[in-house]
Amino acid sequence: MATTETGGGQREIAIVGGGLGGLTLARVLAVHGIAATVYDQEPGPGARSQGGMLDIHEESGQRALRAAGLLDEFRRIVLPGGDATIVRDRHGTVRHADGGGNGRPEVDRGQLRELLLDSLPPGSIRWNAKVSAVRSRDDGRHEVVFADGSTVLADLVVGADGAWSKVRPRLSAATPDYLGVTFVEIDLHDADTRHPAAAAMAGRGSLFALGDGTGLLAHRETDGSLHVYAALPVPAGWADGIDFADRPAVQDAVLAHFTDWSDGLRALVAEADGPLVPRPLYGLPAGHRWSRVSGVTLLGDAAHLMSPFAGEGANNAMLDGAELGEALAAHRDDAEAALAAYEAGMFPRSAEAADGSAQGMALCLAPDAPAGLVAMFGAAA
Repeated sequence: MATTETGGGQREIAIVGGGLGGLTLARVLAVHGIAATVYDQEPGPGARSQGGMLDIHEESGQRALRAAGLLDEFRRIVLPGGDATIVRDRHGTVRHADGGGNGRPEVDRGQLRELLLDSLPPGSIRWNAKVSAVRSRDDGRHEVVFADGSTVLADLVVGADGAWSKVRPRLSAATPDYLGVTFVEIDLHDADTRHPAAAAMAGRGSLFALGDGTGLLAHRETDGSLHVYAALPVPAGWADGIDFADRPAVQDAVLAHFTDWSDGLRALVAEADGPLVPRPLYGLPAGHRWSRVSGVTLLGDAAHLMSPFAGEGANNAMLDGAELGEALAAHRDDAEAALAAYEAGMFPRSAEAADGSAQGMALCLAPDAPAGLVAMFGAAA
């Protein structure tokens, strides 16, 4: 086993995970002249798709981008009109529509990640570095163990490695629980030309089609495609009984949950291009927290995994990264004071976001949906 000694005069910071939260932390640290290394398990920046669109909130995601000095660059990659919203019932009837302008512009997740990656000093990312564990040493430092058996030593380890974090066990015994809902991810390419009925249902931004405890959630992509999630209240092992390589069989299994829905809405599933992908939803307990452990902390899904129904996950991960970076800059000679200050703010903020996300899921998948969502939009108008 090879161990790499790092550091010297400056504290060595290891960020495990190169998602939006970890990259925001690395960027904010760099803005303040603090070096850090991001360890990511992917072989490179373009190894896989980064998912669909994100609405970036003024009070969280945009606040983080401002701290990172990237707000102007972010505005250049926003999808014009992407924040428009349509809510329909299962018959396709419009129950709410707006043109956006709510301070939550839409951006392609992959483009946002690329913006953050490009902003980092050369050599900040170590690719193909899958972490399997973190071990604390008697000298107060930490050993980051990789799947290939190699290790690095760090003074501070930040777990930004998502739902199934390998850093979290150093702090907490909590593990994610299935939330009772599985998304099936669907793409419709060149929607206006090839899928006009589905495109008309979705409009120019986001669609919430809800009813009977199920949902079809769709949004426009920057390339003109539609990215769709069929939200199904199914048991945790539902996807295991379906051959997802057999697209017609998967479509039939999904459409069985939408038998009396309008043909225009069913087209969002029936006209799928490419494979359909199951995404079971998991969450950590709302209010998840831990006792202070020297030199280790978490951010993003590793700290507060929640349902996506309020759009808070990525936004809170980025704000975590920004606030942790600012705390470390403010307490350069006292990392423990920085971690304590960060966690003191993050714990209540993320608990509130997790509660809102749970309420959003209950609202969208209620038996009388979309009534509650329509009322919420009306109250906010």
